[in-house]
Amino acid sequence: MTAIEVNLISGRTFMQGVAIEGHKHDEEYVKACGICEMDVADLKKLKVFPGQTVRVKSAYGEVVVRAVKTTQGPHPGLVFIPMGPWANQVTSPNTYSTGMPHFKGVKVTIEPAPNEKVLNGIELLQKTTLLKEKA
Repeated sequence: MTAIEVNLISGRTFMQGVAIEGHKHDEEYVKACGICEMDVADLKKLKVFPGQTVRVKSAYGEVVVRAVKTTQGPHPGLVFIPMGPWANQVTSPNTYSTGMPHFKGVKVTIEPAPNEKVLNGIELLQKTTLLKEKA
């Protein structure tokens, strides 16, 4: 299966701010934050189309999100996941005594994840909790 290594950044977005006014398990929030913005060149390397699911893996964990064409760029080799439960799965929990994790420059591997579901916030938390209990 094709995979690429890229740098991940995360941050707040307008759509995330609008969607969070609902609930983190609502479909609107999943559509706003359960995504990975990617450069067209990187989408082509992975052989995925916008809207298809991809698995994002880092040294801290992994998550399935929907690939979308970046709203910024071009910037091949750099991807963006909005701050939220999905980005939290792959960013370091270490805050270096600042109270805030480092959301920039996380090395990740992305691969196609056909037929996999983007979990909502509650499902993602339940899955993470189960994995930790098994460890």
